[in-house]
Amino acid sequence: MTNQEALKRDLLPDNKTREALWKQVTRRLDEALDTLPERSPMPSLDMSSIREHLERYDFSQPRSAEAVLEDVVDFLEQGMVHTQHPRYFGLFNPSPTFPSILADTITAALNPQLAVWTHAPVAVEIERHVVRTLGSWIGWEEDATFGHFTSGGAEANYTATLLALTRAEPAFADKGATSFAGRPFIYASEESHLAWFKIAHQTGIGRQAVRLVPTDGSGRMDADALRLMVDQDRSSGYVPVMVAATAGTTNAGMIDPLQPIREVANDYGLWYHVDAAWGGAVCVSPMHRAMMSGIETSDSITLDAHKWLAVPMGAGVILCRDQEILGKTFGIETSYMPEGVAGLDPYSNSAQWSRRFMGFKLFLSLAVLGRDGYAAMIERSIELAMRLCGLLDQSEWRVVNNPSLATVCFVDQRSGTEPTAVAKHVVEAGEAWISAAHFEDRPVLRACITSHRTTEADLDRLLDALNAARAEI
Repeated sequence: MTNQEALKRDLLPDNKTREALWKQVTRRLDEALDTLPERSPMPSLDMSSIREHLERYDFSQPRSAEAVLEDVVDFLEQGMVHTQHPRYFGLFNPSPTFPSILADTITAALNPQLAVWTHAPVAVEIERHVVRTLGSWIGWEEDATFGHFTSGGAEANYTATLLALTRAEPAFADKGATSFAGRPFIYASEESHLAWFKIAHQTGIGRQAVRLVPTDGSGRMDADALRLMVDQDRSSGYVPVMVAATAGTTNAGMIDPLQPIREVANDYGLWYHVDAAWGGAVCVSPMHRAMMSGIETSDSITLDAHKWLAVPMGAGVILCRDQEILGKTFGIETSYMPEGVAGLDPYSNSAQWSRRFMGFKLFLSLAVLGRDGYAAMIERSIELAMRLCGLLDQSEWRVVNNPSLATVCFVDQRSGTEPTAVAKHVVEAGEAWISAAHFEDRPVLRACITSHRTTEADLDRLLDALNAARAEI
């Protein structure tokens, strides 16, 4: 066999070989999913052993796909925090639904290019359909819902900031921040996700343009403090442009007062954005939709499908009610792009150009589970969070936040053990993964129900690990 023939075989093996490799991957991944609850959520490899293992791959000679696949799946399993473990109570990382896993596989195999409508009309329309559906669940009219999928919440929030700046000063698109009469400011709470500083840097307005609004003592933006800051900034010659409320803060899952912030935005002509990357998912549940009352008044919204909507990384969503401003912000014409469809070409409505078919995993998951299935999953998470609160209280751990979005912040009421030490002990014991955080400037332990695989028994094991940590510390 010539080198060219061998390369062709490896680039796209014959049907029999592909079938065998698919079976091998499926077998290994099924084993990983089935055995995960019995294993530790923690990685078992340290940095030196990881790097030593990688030195075997110098890429000088080809290897058999069978041997590499067997090795790297095992390698990955040993070298990561298993965020889909039923006792992973950490950041907003999900256990993906199985339909969404299949969707990512299909997307990789077919590899549609979503830059222009004409290249992947079904894929573009699938994403458009999902975006409009999400808008209707938020409380918007489907026909008045626009937007697109993003790499995650940071890109979605970045997009909202660009929309706000372009609406406030149309010349911003060409001239940048110098087009404003004064320095443009954006506002978010002190408990918000601080990607806002990166975003301000990216947009060219500078990190000092981010104004962090004090909270009200319960982790929510103080709307009166916001009003005062905006008024003072305007009087000082600055240009307030946007306020971003948070619906599900990272540290404690708190929801800013959405309607009062809307009123401030109205009074000062600000773009009103809601970062609902985590909490916006509750809008699928009729039981809990009222928690998000006021979100429907926003100009734009961030959702992360790869958070509580439980699809694989990465799948953020930016929703917007103004299609025209999307075009003004991102529209561009080039000679080398294929002919598209005005208003529907993703590259002319988003920061991305060529990109993956990110929305398919949410589409397939919604199609299989339905809205009722998603509502049941989210309601179950909240139910388990309430049960965890009860267990903590019985063992003299005190919950200090409102856990309505399945995020529980707590402290040791009995002996006052330091949260970071407790979290470190629990994680190193390998029984569960939790984190230490700050809530209203106070160190706390944080446990979030992110996995649809979590059961009551997993909560019991977490409590046992916490009590053991307290006793040993």
